[in-house]
Amino acid sequence: MTRETILVDINTIFTETLDNPSIIVTEATTANDITEWDSLMNVLLVDEMEKHFKVRFKASEIQNWKNVGEIVNSILAQ
Repeated sequence: MTRETILVDINTIFTETLDNPSIIVTEATTANDITEWDSLMNVLLVDEMEKHFKVRFKASEIQNWKNVGEIVNSILAQ
């Protein structure tokens, strides 16, 4: 899996989970950039990413994410 393919998959998860096909995430994207990305949706997004990528994130890891690029790093580190 490459960073690019992970990012494409994450973008799909975001557009489907947040029900907004116009979302385009980059590695620099933060929750402040996407109106629908609030604390409740974050839980759903994490759940969907764990299922899709067959990984388990630690709570401390999730709390330290600053942007989508750090999510990609976590997936690659699994």
